[in-house]
Amino acid sequence: MNNILVVYYSLFKSTENLALEIAAQTGGKLRELIPDPNYSFNYNTAAKEVRNQISKGFCPKLRSGNETIVDYQTIFIGSPNWFKTFAPPVRSFLRQHDFTRKTIIPFCTHGGGGFGQIENDFVKECPKSLFLPGIAVNGTVKSEEVTSWLRQLAMKGLRL
Repeated sequence: MNNILVVYYSLFKSTENLALEIAAQTGGKLRELIPDPNYSFNYNTAAKEVRNQISKGFCPKLRSGNETIVDYQTIFIGSPNWFKTFAPPVRSFLRQHDFTRKTIIPFCTHGGGGFGQIENDFVKECPKSLFLPGIAVNGTVKSEEVTSWLRQLAMKGLRL
């Protein structure tokens, strides 16, 4: 059975909304990554924290979301685009699991920067994985946009 996992990190709910839509349409199990400690709810303060962590390659401890992935073959992984890459909690998740021969499908939310380097950074962290084309959403997610993207993935062999 091709169990599907939808993993995400979201500070301001945009990525969470996209993850919820993907899980609803795929029947995937939802898993939120929560770092310990969590980021400031003030955008400017959080941006400074994050920029510093990204520049140092920091991997925060995960309070939640780091359970085993052994039962999942297809894993959607989502993050906001923070300074052209994924959020540090996603890096923590990627470094704490073996993704060999697993299918990874990235998704992100952004304010105009698209995927930035996120897709390339996933490949660097998980070189023994199969990657399928992701989705980058600017603003509010539309269910039709996710449906169209999932249809394209199905044509590439993804079984939902």
